Amino acid sequence: MCTVCGCGEGEVRIEKDGKTHGHSHDHGHHHDHSHDHDHDHGHHHHHGEHGDLDYGAGPAGTAVPGMSQGRMIQLETDILSKNNAYAADNRAFFSDHGILALNLVSSPGSGKTSLLVKTIEMLKGKLDASVIEGDQQTAADADRIRATGAPAIQINTGKGCHLDGHMVGHAVEHLAPADGSVVFIENVGNLVCPAAFDLGEAHKVVILSVTEGEDKPLKYPDMFAAADLMILNKTDLLPHLDFDVEAAIANARNINPAIKALKVSARSGEGMGGWIAWIEAARMMALAGHPLSDQAAAE
Repeated sequence: MCTVCGCGEGEVRIEKDGKTHGHSHDHGHHHDHSHDHDHDHGHHHHHGEHGDLDYGAGPAGTAVPGMSQGRMIQLETDILSKNNAYAADNRAFFSDHGILALNLVSSPGSGKTSLLVKTIEMLKGKLDASVIEGDQQTAADADRIRATGAPAIQINTGKGCHLDGHMVGHAVEHLAPADGSVVFIENVGNLVCPAAFDLGEAHKVVILSVTEGEDKPLKYPDMFAAADLMILNKTDLLPHLDFDVEAAIANARNINPAIKALKVSARSGEGMGGWIAWIEAARMMALAGHPLSDQAAAE
């Protein structure tokens, strides 16, 4: 996990209106290499029947050479605690302004951006939407979103493999989303590290393309455990694939019995109505008790 291996280090850049704003961001990833740790080299792993290696078998759930399990657990606790404080601030802001924030997570190539473009087009005239785009490099996805007319902010994470609460808080300041709107956060394509980082969102939505394999929930259980909704995307390709839809849903519910599932094709539009209805229902929940709720109900 990036909370202990250091892969999140580097300079974050937030791009707005073609201008790049540098943002030094260390997350508190300070790796103390003094020699006060035990010398087990982090070799906590189990050997399977066929000699398979499981480096997630230790208490920390991972292994880093030269670092004890106790040290990794402490680092992760410190980093996630700091992130959770930023996420709590974000959540309070969203709540105060009646904003529904959705954290879209997936592996690369699942079709997140295409889904977002189609979603924004279908939401026009119904409610305001804006997007925070996360990628290691380029503003290509943010440009695709802006072409729809929706506001978008690009966060380039450099070597980082996920967005975090601090980055999103800064992006929200630049984005200035409208009260009662929806903010889509398109996370960096990665089914591992984004599972651990709360951004202040109301829901994590995991997108699984039917080209990826129905066993993804079992291979990456933390992400599917953290998500409230799974979207099976690119269903227009099912006639050309050996993808078992029911097995994929069963695998996800084996990890997370409460997860909801929608079958969608951003290309053909199949299932998009159900996705839009889910967003609208989630927005009403976000507005519950908010002064904007009566206005939204009347729309």
